[in-house]
Amino acid sequence: QVQLVESGGGLVQAGGSRRLSCAASGRTFSNSAMAWFRQAPGKEREFVAAISATGGSTDYADSVKGRFTIARDNAKNTVYLQMNTLKPEDTAVYYCAANRGRLIWASAQKYDYWGQGTQVTVSS
Repeated sequence: QVQLVESGGGLVQAGGSRRLSCAASGRTFSNSAMAWFRQAPGKEREFVAAISATGGSTDYADSVKGRFTIARDNAKNTVYLQMNTLKPEDTAVYYCAANRGRLIWASAQKYDYWGQGTQVTVSS
């Protein structure tokens, strides 16, 4: 079993930056691919970014490419999402997810463990 706890959400102005953190406990973190998803009101949950177990591979949604960066610190059992040049359309609840395997996926169905989410609100 894996427990994931997100933090770092809040209110930010358009053009600003925010860093989300996801602390993992339970299963061996360094063997798990990790990802961030988000869900805006009235919309389906969507893929944001993913990182492989070693951190050697990453993937991003087109909507955040060049603005967001996913990273991990296996010594701290933590994955991060650095969000720059934020836009009002980035407003959503952001969820951290863990996969039992080492490879990255953009599909939410491939992830086995989920955090409770952290709200990010970008004002215009």
